Amino acid sequence: MTETSCTTTVLADFAVIEAVGDDTAGFLQGQLSNDIAGLTPGHACLAAYCTPKGRMLASMVVWQVANAQAPTYRALIRNDIAPAIVKRLSMFVLRAKVKLSLLPAMVQGVSCATPDAVPPAAAAAAASWPKQPAPYTVVETMAGAFIAAPCANPGQARWWHIDTTNSASASEGADSAATSAWHAADIAAGLPWVELATQDMFIPQTLNFDLIGGVSFTKGCYPGQEVVARSHYRGTVKRRMARGVVALDSASTVPGIAPGTDTFHAGAPDSPVGRIVNAVVVNNQAHVLLEVQLADVGQADLRVGTANGPAIVLQDLPYAIVANG
Repeated sequence: MTETSCTTTVLADFAVIEAVGDDTAGFLQGQLSNDIAGLTPGHACLAAYCTPKGRMLASMVVWQVANAQAPTYRALIRNDIAPAIVKRLSMFVLRAKVKLSLLPAMVQGVSCATPDAVPPAAAAAAASWPKQPAPYTVVETMAGAFIAAPCANPGQARWWHIDTTNSASASEGADSAATSAWHAADIAAGLPWVELATQDMFIPQTLNFDLIGGVSFTKGCYPGQEVVARSHYRGTVKRRMARGVVALDSASTVPGIAPGTDTFHAGAPDSPVGRIVNAVVVNNQAHVLLEVQLADVGQADLRVGTANGPAIVLQDLPYAIVANG
């Protein structure tokens, strides 16, 4: 294993929510889409936080902190929605022994050229570092937690580093090009993030959460569970998430390619057929995740912004798109 084939960038647009208390597991189990009560130290999971109508207010990566004095769970979430999600979740704590807050930590992304490479900040744990980490493997170190992020290239590895030793402003040290490359890798892996512009737009299945391990259909109730389960068991999922790229002729086209922007069939201006989920520009291309109709997967001539807007060239995801996960 090597410690020199990794690059690290500050992810200023992410935050971490911390939930502490004896009732934390049960509380989160009743709020999120995945089986939080079944989580054990060393493993994280995707989860959605939904409205009663099943539309996502947040997507997050949740894990249990090992060896904490009191039961402690943390969630990686987009920074622009984190304070409001803490406030909303706190409204439902009532008499439960749970305290929610934003963790003073810096979130970093570590991209490694080989799957067994050790992030520099984890050098002290090199002897026990996992050689082929499965996605959402959690490694706790003196420098904080490292969580294996999904990666489209099996010959590489990506880690989220929750740096609890550094509570400086996350914007300090952020490199915009490196951050964009990290987000493009999320898009290539088919990993969506709900952000402020897309809250209350999508059910979990539209963002492929049932295909990538973000929904449990065997756990108990949570907000929106009836809608999510009905779509699953009745086979009524009509929309999925696809990946695409948009060639940019000039910088003037960039503002129109943003989360929440409508997409259209070419030449059909009256009826939007989907919306952009996430978008980032790298090397004169906009990399996007987008909502699509099932019939459009892999074959439609889709445009962003208007029916005559820039063309979206659909790309493969590292997992199959099916009607029901």
